[in-house]
Amino acid sequence: MAHALYRLGRLAHRRWPAFLIGWLVVLVAIGGAAATMSQPMSDKFSIPGIESEQAQNLQQELFPQTQDAFDQATGTVVVQAPEGEKLSDPANSAAVDDLLAELREAPQVGDPEQFVNPVTAAAGLERQMLAEAKKNGQPQAVAETNAAALSPLTEDGRTGLIQWNFDVDTVTDVEQSSRDAVTEAVDDARDAGLTAEVTGTGMQGIPEMGMTSELIGIAVALLVLVLTFGSLVAAGLPILTALVGVGTGILGITAATAFFDLGTTTPILASMLGLAVGIDYALFILSRYRTELRHTDDRQHAIGLAVGRAGSAVVFAGLTVIIALAALAVVQIPFLTAMGLAAAGTVLVAVLVALTLLPAIVGALGTRAFAGQIRKDKVVDEGEHVDNGGTRWARAIGAHPIIAALVAVLALGALAVPAKDLHLALPSDSTAAADTSQRRAADLIADGFGVGQEARMIVVVDGRDLEDPRQAPAAYGQVVEWLSGFDGVANAQVVGMNEEGTGAQLLVTPKTGAADEATETLLTDIRAGQGQQEEMTGTTIGVTGLTAIQTDVSEKLQDALLPYLGVVVGLAFVLLMLVFRSLLVPLTATLGFVLSTLGTVGATVLIFQEGALGLVDGAPLVSFLPILMIGIVFGLAMDYQVFLVTRMREAYVHGDTAREAVVDGFRHGARVVTAAALIMISVFAAFMLQPDNLIKSMGFALAAAVLLDAFVVRMTLIPALMYLMGDAAWSMPRWLDRLLPNVDVEGEALTQLTSAAQTEDRPVEEPTAAR
Repeated sequence: MAHALYRLGRLAHRRWPAFLIGWLVVLVAIGGAAATMSQPMSDKFSIPGIESEQAQNLQQELFPQTQDAFDQATGTVVVQAPEGEKLSDPANSAAVDDLLAELREAPQVGDPEQFVNPVTAAAGLERQMLAEAKKNGQPQAVAETNAAALSPLTEDGRTGLIQWNFDVDTVTDVEQSSRDAVTEAVDDARDAGLTAEVTGTGMQGIPEMGMTSELIGIAVALLVLVLTFGSLVAAGLPILTALVGVGTGILGITAATAFFDLGTTTPILASMLGLAVGIDYALFILSRYRTELRHTDDRQHAIGLAVGRAGSAVVFAGLTVIIALAALAVVQIPFLTAMGLAAAGTVLVAVLVALTLLPAIVGALGTRAFAGQIRKDKVVDEGEHVDNGGTRWARAIGAHPIIAALVAVLALGALAVPAKDLHLALPSDSTAAADTSQRRAADLIADGFGVGQEARMIVVVDGRDLEDPRQAPAAYGQVVEWLSGFDGVANAQVVGMNEEGTGAQLLVTPKTGAADEATETLLTDIRAGQGQQEEMTGTTIGVTGLTAIQTDVSEKLQDALLPYLGVVVGLAFVLLMLVFRSLLVPLTATLGFVLSTLGTVGATVLIFQEGALGLVDGAPLVSFLPILMIGIVFGLAMDYQVFLVTRMREAYVHGDTAREAVVDGFRHGARVVTAAALIMISVFAAFMLQPDNLIKSMGFALAAAVLLDAFVVRMTLIPALMYLMGDAAWSMPRWLDRLLPNVDVEGEALTQLTSAAQTEDRPVEEPTAAR
């Protein structure tokens, strides 16, 4: 592989105009496809085969007009009169009527008759339900209770709901102009003196992403690169190539929406990851290029060696990230698989950019690649045993390796403790950022109608197997009575029967919110007694609705967490065994990865679930965050492991003692790894400035993971363990060593090639196999 990359680096440097034009053509082609073929993105968090999906299929059999829960585009405007007033007061009623008139004129809102003043709708609903109760011989008190549970007006008459369905097939068909028209109507209602907020699945557009977070991350990265290279031009190269890679990746994801359903967070994740790895991969190669220039005046040969040596590690590092993200398909969750593959594609582009575009730009710049010097470069040749910050840190660890290892393990263990309380859920209005209209609407609904209003579940009752169809209403009533007996149920009632009377939809309103663990427990309890109730009534029962579906998805994701971690850890062990020809080095590396992962999960739970430090209101972590974090951080952790420990192995193989090899690895690797880690941390942490809590938590988790893995594990725990293991760290059974292929991540073949050429006092040529 090193030879092939050597040839590629030389070719890109020599034929730089062709490579630059090639990348420009790729960008234009993908951009054209994105502009002409892209489809709207949608957050459809569903998993085929889960109980709630099966119940939804049953619902659609009995009620064919029922839409998929994730396709139904709804809108809800919450209006509230000033304190001490009611919506029925003349001024407030007129303001609501004006709001309704504007909403009826908005595009795509469908039947204008959907829009009814909450006061009028509440009175009409109560009359209707009392009349039906009288007709069916039901107690008036039950009818009044059921009417109150469905009423769009609070008991005090101050807060009301205006609800409608958009006239579209799916949520993605709602145009931004329609949402803007609704938002404008709500703003006018506020101007009229009402408190008004809007929510609903049809009002959920793609999260707005300002450039502030990216610019801050890039600014910090640029500062780190300037300090690393001491050159303004060299510092700008990784930024430039990373932006090209991210742009290509995002355009590719946009074009891919023509063929796949992708969530709105997919491009954000790809942007975050692509920017970080893109800068780091270019940093590794450019840093090695500068080192090679100290040994040769042949720039083409130097870039070939840089791509052959550092590029081999870049390929391995990128491959680990890609494999880990692609391995998300193992858990068989469609939306997670799509996110993983999209992010993996962006990482692949970052690797290709670093291997081809960067050498081409260096070729175009020629001798100006390190121009714009702001400080004198301190030369640290590879063969010189000089002291620097890395060697001093390594010797400090070596003086007390047991203490260093214990401190690292205890620190990570303490951070991991909150992980035992991990609670996962999918995003909802109640967990949105506090300054969004969706969150304010959810708070108004919870205060006025109860937190269970947004956590309702649909219980579908299939009466097609009843011997006497006339028994169906009684059977449905029996199921209602059973559901009403649960402590966590505020109300249960029949809200619809099909024309044949063979099926019914029951609406269950919990006493707790959608993100509350008590609601999840209620769903579990209902399902636990479902079989017995089916036998007693002769019906088939299923529980569905957004709350049930999201709970099932979260449970499936949490159940997949440990198996996926096992797959990733096993993969890490095998890959590192190939690279280091050792058993103990991969073992300590993977155990360190597990510790840093648990510590990161614990810290994220503490900050975002428990609300420590007051950065955000405490809420369950988004269901797919831990598993995504494992996949991403695994690859990044292997980056640092490879760049540090390969230099240790190289020194050990060339005759250094085990202790000297650790110091030598830090002599040549610590500076670059520190810069790479700081860049990644800054890029990820900058996304915490985004208003969306999901993006905040993703940015924090990834930044914390890199911080812990790079500085606590790779630069503290691993060297301490390497000191303690001594020569045993590099041992491997001979039979296993013969079975494993030679990966040559260090580019040893190129070292031998260069040494041979220097011995013969002739210019270095490409190997015969490379011609």
